[in-house]
Amino acid sequence: MTKKFCRNNVDLCQSLRKLLADKGVMESLDPETRRVAELFMFDFEISGIHLDEEKRRRAVNLNVKILDLCNEFLIGSHLPNKVDKHILPEHIRHHFAVEGNYAQISGLNADSPDDLVREVAYKVFLYPNAQQLHCLEELLTSRNLLAQLVGYDTFAHRALQGTMAKTPGNANCEICQDKYRLCRLLQEISSTWEERRKLMPWDHPYHSGVLRAERYNIEPSLYCPFFSLGACMEGLNILFNKLLGISLYAEQTEKGEVWCEDVRKLAVVHEQEGLLGYIYCDFFQRPDKPYQDCHFTIRGGRLKENGEYQLPVVVLMLSLPHSTSSLPTLLTPGMMENLFHEMGHAMHSMLGRTRYQHVTGTRCSTDFAEVPSILMEYFANDYRVVNQFARHYKTGQPLPKHMVSRLCESKKVCAAADMQLQIFYAVLDQIYHGKHPLEKSTTEILKETQEKFYGLPYVPNTAWQLRFNHLVGYGAKYYSYLMSRAVASMVWKQCFVQDPFDRAMGERYRREMLAHGGGKEPMLMVQGMLQKRPSVEDFVDALVSDLDQDFETFFMDSE
Repeated sequence: MTKKFCRNNVDLCQSLRKLLADKGVMESLDPETRRVAELFMFDFEISGIHLDEEKRRRAVNLNVKILDLCNEFLIGSHLPNKVDKHILPEHIRHHFAVEGNYAQISGLNADSPDDLVREVAYKVFLYPNAQQLHCLEELLTSRNLLAQLVGYDTFAHRALQGTMAKTPGNANCEICQDKYRLCRLLQEISSTWEERRKLMPWDHPYHSGVLRAERYNIEPSLYCPFFSLGACMEGLNILFNKLLGISLYAEQTEKGEVWCEDVRKLAVVHEQEGLLGYIYCDFFQRPDKPYQDCHFTIRGGRLKENGEYQLPVVVLMLSLPHSTSSLPTLLTPGMMENLFHEMGHAMHSMLGRTRYQHVTGTRCSTDFAEVPSILMEYFANDYRVVNQFARHYKTGQPLPKHMVSRLCESKKVCAAADMQLQIFYAVLDQIYHGKHPLEKSTTEILKETQEKFYGLPYVPNTAWQLRFNHLVGYGAKYYSYLMSRAVASMVWKQCFVQDPFDRAMGERYRREMLAHGGGKEPMLMVQGMLQKRPSVEDFVDALVSDLDQDFETFFMDSE
């Protein structure tokens, strides 16, 4: 039965409501079945199926309108801005696409070493577009109307139901505590930067990259020979085998089974339980393929009526270069980390053993779904793990320990500034989806929020929010990145930092966090793994503690 059919079936909604109200029946159900029933009821209610016919019609119309606005906003967020080419200094025009008398600015050119190029790109690309501004305002208003129609104070209240945060108040509490702790830490570092140069928003990505290069000499070409795709896959195989007793085996595909000849099929096999599922690895670049690293489900796992378990099937999609006759596919350090990240999602799907596919694997709350993938980044940045597989593709020489350490330390450079930016995004998202009508325009709110929560100034006549396409897929949930990272940090430090191959901890991780998908309250899964229920202070401490090395190394280099 499809979710669309369920949401539009009033009789089914009423029957489910009666079941949930029957205490005797509910007590006879296992915990996962009760939770799935409650989740279906939640789906009904946020869609307005429980309302009278007139309100239900309005809810359907609002849902359709919101879908259309989301598509329009996404398209608009990627469209370039054009300016008369003669406005631009002649010596920088070649940095942009020129068509006739117009220069087309299609991005921020954040990596350009030319300050003026970055400034021009920032100001032109983020110049307000009236149509896109209207689209965003309509989207936020429509979401609020739908939320209130189905019984919620704001869209944020509707979106956070069933998450780890539970309410906007809790999400904002964590975000704000993050902000004030970071502000204390950033006061000295900000003043040091101010003395050197007045930084602007278009400077941070470039200068943080320069700082990493100057401090650690991290040149990707030095590392790529040690990160062949084969070596990285072997590294994942070693890690999963030691941690979970799982091996990855390449399988031959049947004719017509895959959509491209370079897609590979992996069988995920447990040393005692046997086959757990399949991962299709669509790793390589090709024309018209989305340039996006992601994981998605083809078939969810579930318990079938005959008692057998329907094995999950997923796709892991990357955008890696093809091998050549003389070179294997070589990954940059960033590509290697992305591979580990996405494989974290894939293993979440493989190891989920829920009764219902509605809640299998990554089908869980947004602020929990990123925990397994972010946790894998910690493994990818640990020299004990990297040393297991990083070998030069020609000589077989292992990646020297000092290079591994330097690579890991380089990723902490400017991490505090990056986190402050994430806090700014998360707060802005919560305000936009909070109480309506908004007290000011979305641009005025952006300016105020940036000045309060971010260390770099707002630039007049820019509207960065019109390029913030996460407002579509992560509306009122952008904080999830911070919360997931905090949980992953706590799990890493408490369970794996002493020994990243600890089998007992790996089994606990599978049992407490990976097995349940969305069939168990996310905070209960975290509690089971950490053996305690973390407080807001614990979440904040986890994030801030990751930054300690960043500040220590900054001040050592500044002395």
